Amino acid sequence: MLESQFLPLKMMIARICLLLLLGSTVQAEDYFLTIKGQPVQGALLIGQTNAGATVKIDDQKIAVTDDGYFIFGFGRFDEQAKTVNINHQNHNYQTTVPVTARNFPTEVINGLPKSKVNPPQQDWERIKKEQAQVKSARQAWSEQRAFLQDFIWPAEGRVSGVYGSRRILNGEPKRPHYGMDIANKTGTDVVAPADGVVTMAVTDHFYTGGTIIIDHGYGLNSTYLHLSQVNVEVGSSIKQGEKIGEIGATGRATGPHLDWRINIGTSLRLDPQLIIPEK
Repeated sequence: MLESQFLPLKMMIARICLLLLLGSTVQAEDYFLTIKGQPVQGALLIGQTNAGATVKIDDQKIAVTDDGYFIFGFGRFDEQAKTVNINHQNHNYQTTVPVTARNFPTEVINGLPKSKVNPPQQDWERIKKEQAQVKSARQAWSEQRAFLQDFIWPAEGRVSGVYGSRRILNGEPKRPHYGMDIANKTGTDVVAPADGVVTMAVTDHFYTGGTIIIDHGYGLNSTYLHLSQVNVEVGSSIKQGEKIGEIGATGRATGPHLDWRINIGTSLRLDPQLIIPEK
């Protein structure tokens, strides 16, 4: 723990950046800031500061719990440090959180049917409608505190696809993969990795087939794709470890697996593997 006397800004920044990696706490008089997580591309970061403080990330105000918890993260392509500004009792405290770049693999899949690479034109209206539904489900907001739980694996199986990998389908470069794929036989149980409330539960989306989205509070949500069974309904309150569905190959899947995704809101896509224990 640092001295109680307030540190000069440059010294505080340097020491905060070091302590971030150690999961420690920075204090200055009655101000403190703790940040949990790996500051790398795709990371979810959970901060805590003084109750009643105002928090801005890169000049954007974010929601804070009554006891000072907040979340933010780094996207797949983020290369710039995040600026964290805390206003507590009319005093501003600022630091930066650097991001470490990662080497993401390239995945080449050949021999796919043309319809698996680019959807037919007649399906685009349906696709746009379903994408709007997903966006709406990820916009759900609540003051749940499930984001503070230690997440568990949502299914047993082999990791067959990783976040951030670049996919080349039949020689055509596609967007990076934003999920963690867990391969197992159709019918394998899928469970909630943390508590939450279901905001989407459908069986037949064009791309993703059986799809569930769960809100974990303060903008953090998780998505489960290609399910053969959907065992929950919109509005259901789910406990960690509770079965929500079964692995399948519905939608545009090439084999039975769970594609699991983590988002903050609608646009910040994070790496699920960074928030669960290694196996």
